[in-house]
Amino acid sequence: MNIVTLLQPPHIVFGNGCAPQCAEFLAQHGVKRALLVSSSPVLLTLGNVTAALEKSGVTVVFAPTVDREPTHELFEYILSVARAEKIDGVLGIGGGSAIDVAKLVAALARGKQTAPEVFGINLLLCRELPLVCLPTTAGTGAEVSPNAILLDEADELKKGVVSPHLVPDAAFVDPLLTISVPPAVTAATGLDALTHCIEAYANKFAHPIVDTYALQGIKLISQNLVRAVRNGNDVEARAALALGSLYGGLCLGPVNTAAVHALAYPLGGRFHIAHGVSNALLLPHVLRFNFSAAPRRYAEISVALGVERYCSDLGTAERGVEFLSQLSRDCGVPQRLADLGIPRTSILEMAKAAMKVTRLLKNNPRELSEVDAVSIYEAAY
Repeated sequence: MNIVTLLQPPHIVFGNGCAPQCAEFLAQHGVKRALLVSSSPVLLTLGNVTAALEKSGVTVVFAPTVDREPTHELFEYILSVARAEKIDGVLGIGGGSAIDVAKLVAALARGKQTAPEVFGINLLLCRELPLVCLPTTAGTGAEVSPNAILLDEADELKKGVVSPHLVPDAAFVDPLLTISVPPAVTAATGLDALTHCIEAYANKFAHPIVDTYALQGIKLISQNLVRAVRNGNDVEARAALALGSLYGGLCLGPVNTAAVHALAYPLGGRFHIAHGVSNALLLPHVLRFNFSAAPRRYAEISVALGVERYCSDLGTAERGVEFLSQLSRDCGVPQRLADLGIPRTSILEMAKAAMKVTRLLKNNPRELSEVDAVSIYEAAY
């Protein structure tokens, strides 16, 4: 059994209508001026939260909105605003992009390090500002993870910061915040959360503690994603997805993801494809590549998806991949790189870029070479 370190917020609140409780938490922790990092659509839905903050005596400083995947340039602009406003706490409310920016602002606003200096694992020295996060998608799991991602436009690659200091002080997971998320975003973020759980379960560093989160997340998301995509007001499905996403986020600290995410990063970095779409498109092809390294694990994933067990692990695993492909189609997600307008001539460069994401590739059950990456992209084309 591997050694495992569980990194998660010491205060996690889950349930319909819990979002305004974040105000009391911030006030109790001495926050007087909180930087609110969010997106334009989400800000329109936060009246009850901002009212609670005002009632609790917390002044809200609105950061420039994060309406796309955050670049290093956008982050630096928001960081400069945070420093000028003399904030004493950070509140991230949104999808993974807004929350990642909030986490890095809280870590670097009073620190002496720069963002490029902390890209990687355990390079961030500290975080002085209180940090509270509320997800509005289900989702990245960023509200409970030690990870944050920025897009480096110069390298056309997403770069990650992994540190215990990025784990928020509190996460308030309110499924009602996800009700207004449109179908395409519901599908992409749900498939991203599902991929978190799958890659954490079939992983070189898998652990029984994390397996529990991963398998339960797989069950919840696979059974409820299409329902939420087709009817965004289905509160029961939304709550199940929010919980499944939370479980996926809790997998990221101790185990993290693997080759699917590594190969997905160049699609987002170079072609700005939504992260969940990239994962969903590559997932079947990476799983088939990995089957031989962990057939029993992939069979158990298939059973968690609701697939009937076949006479062999490999057969059961294949049925699981077929289920995942159909789930993706049912959610309206493109199935081929060609469907996204990505030129075939880009495959080699994408493979070279993916091989740089060693922090994730090292977790993959089967060692993956540049030639293998090319083959996977070709299969997905």
